[in-house]
Amino acid sequence: MKLKYHTISLLLTISCLSTVTFGQEKLAQTGMQFLNVISDGRAAALGGAVTSREIQSSSLFFNPATMGFDTTFINASYSPTKWIADINYHSISMAVQPSDGEFGIFGASMQLVDYGTIEGTIVANNDKGYLDYSEMGMSNPEPYALALGFGYAKALSNKFSVGGQVKWVKQYLGETVDTGRVEKFENKLSVVAFDFGTFYRTGFKSLVFGMSVRNFSKEVKYAGEQFPLPLTFSLGVSMDLNDLTNFGQEHSFLFSVDAVHVRSATGQVAFALEYQFIKQFFLRGSYITNNNENEYSVGAGVSWYGVQFDYAFSPYGLFGDIQRLTLRFSY
Repeated sequence: MKLKYHTISLLLTISCLSTVTFGQEKLAQTGMQFLNVISDGRAAALGGAVTSREIQSSSLFFNPATMGFDTTFINASYSPTKWIADINYHSISMAVQPSDGEFGIFGASMQLVDYGTIEGTIVANNDKGYLDYSEMGMSNPEPYALALGFGYAKALSNKFSVGGQVKWVKQYLGETVDTGRVEKFENKLSVVAFDFGTFYRTGFKSLVFGMSVRNFSKEVKYAGEQFPLPLTFSLGVSMDLNDLTNFGQEHSFLFSVDAVHVRSATGQVAFALEYQFIKQFFLRGSYITNNNENEYSVGAGVSWYGVQFDYAFSPYGLFGDIQRLTLRFSY
């Protein structure tokens, strides 16, 4: 039985690597990039190196398989983020395991993006050279994006788990006008996308591996050329460095490395370290290679009686600093 699980994991990994190899042909030509923005405070402080981390329902945004060994009956998270250019991100996740996990763990997720209001104009033959949307009897565009997901994870043994998520993704970019024919067009589209992954406990101390593929879907288009979603492949490894030292059981030094290939960009490697004290107080830091604007992030967290707060600070160069906060609840 163990050989069977390991074979499945190997085949999935090979398949994903092949998919990513061909996907790299469309660098900088993907859409719906909001799907890869990290709102979770803990994950952001760790530079996204959480493919092999067990982070409860938040795993739905990174690797659903790591939910498979969760022991809580129900848990949820909420992350509001003020992004670049005053764009507002909201991420919500929840997971529940009925019958003590006999039927696996079920989860749901939502990503909502509010891009604000854009002052719409069209080219016109007048003194200004343009007309406001209001002069055309049109409202200013209020674009948004939304992703609703349903996920599932199951531990197939005491070492191996699998998980997946299907999500409905929608983006609305407002109305535009064809000045030649004075026709109005609504720029909106929706598509179904899939995430899946595996998680493996090696049995050697706390060493674990994780693999995930996110945003797998057909290509979509607004009016012209088709484009794919930002297909993302991640391979991660984690271990508690305290296994190799003697600092005591109240301390933990979780070190993780993620290799990430995104269809819309070149590959990156993220290194992250999280210090835990009595599993209630956390300090985090990360470094990401091949990233021009956000090379490092830091953060902290505190957990008390099933309620946890996680905070992350990430400098983005010319775009300013991004701060992320996540509230978690588990029972």
